Amino acid sequence: DVDKGGKTTGGVQRAEVGKEEAERFGTQCIVVDNDAKHRPAPATGWDVFTHGGRKATGLDVVEWAKTMARYGAGEILLTSMDQDGQQQGYDLALTAAVSEAVSIPVIASGGVGSLAHLYDGFVRGKADAVLAASIFHFRTHTIQEAKAYLRGKGVAVR
Repeated sequence: DVDKGGKTTGGVQRAEVGKEEAERFGTQCIVVDNDAKHRPAPATGWDVFTHGGRKATGLDVVEWAKTMARYGAGEILLTSMDQDGQQQGYDLALTAAVSEAVSIPVIASGGVGSLAHLYDGFVRGKADAVLAASIFHFRTHTIQEAKAYLRGKGVAVR
């Protein structure tokens, strides 16, 4: 049984794969991994990257998210490759831009260093869910602490 499946590189190389899988398994099973990097100045916006953030595709992140939503993605896992591992917080402009552009859930990823960053991902980034790794791997905080913090700020958590 398939619960959820994610695509990054394969989905960019052949976008129709997401549509085919959504038709086969249902949109609730399709999570599109969207690895994003800021375009070099003076350009604005973000490009989609593949291969763990090493290969530029030339695709605009917001437009790609819209396309994937139209093709049947159930969620977007949006990772700022610029912020990932930096523990300085999510790229909130990126997260908000994608969240406002699509009607499917967006999961913010890349950059959490504090519990406040999680809250910012929901409020300022307009994400439907947040992902964090370093604060848990390095035992800066526990999952229980994160949930309690977010509940205390009025965010509904499971």
